[in-house]
Amino acid sequence: MTELNFVAALLIGLTGAGHCISMCGGIAAAVTIGMPNKPQHHWIYLLYYNLGRISSYMIAGLIVSQVVVEVTALSGLTNILISLRILASIMMIILGLYIGKWWSGLTHIERIGHVIWRFILPLTKHFLPLTSPLKAIPFGFLWGWLPCGLVYSTLTWAAVSGSAIDGMIIMLAFGLGTLPAMLALGSIADKFKSLLNNSYFKRINGLFIIIYGIHTGYIAINQIW
Repeated sequence: MTELNFVAALLIGLTGAGHCISMCGGIAAAVTIGMPNKPQHHWIYLLYYNLGRISSYMIAGLIVSQVVVEVTALSGLTNILISLRILASIMMIILGLYIGKWWSGLTHIERIGHVIWRFILPLTKHFLPLTSPLKAIPFGFLWGWLPCGLVYSTLTWAAVSGSAIDGMIIMLAFGLGTLPAMLALGSIADKFKSLLNNSYFKRINGLFIIIYGIHTGYIAINQIW
């Protein structure tokens, strides 16, 4: 896996963190409610929660990429992998359009995950209240499966990375990109939100992702010819 893949995945997580805050920010804030520790220790709970969340992304990346590798190897059809790479490039373009605020079609893709999420959501209640930081890890792991178009887009990219390890690392990079905004509190969080919501910041990064998606699709199509 090239360094560019890692940087691009990191950038997707960073620029898409505004979406993460809107979806998971309330949950992250709820993590600190009713804790026995002093307020200055709340960041530990948030860190553990996000470690669990990012772990779920990594496992998802590991699974889907390994499945693609196995299916491609068993079938002997390289066209399957090429077709999936074209799909991944389309998803990246859709993601770039969403981040750049040109088209919000990505939100429709999130509906796919609601079928599974309704079975996972009740499990999160078993860990509340969070009486210790360690309980925040499985709590965050479960919330990592919350339907999210950003995660799904990056996951299709991880699926065609070529190996389970590369797929896992791509999702790790994405998760790390979301981490600063998800850990930020108070005035720092407000500054992050201000940056992430800046229209120029969104459009520049959205354009970068679109170009990278087109480049990925171009390479995949050339493999067919």
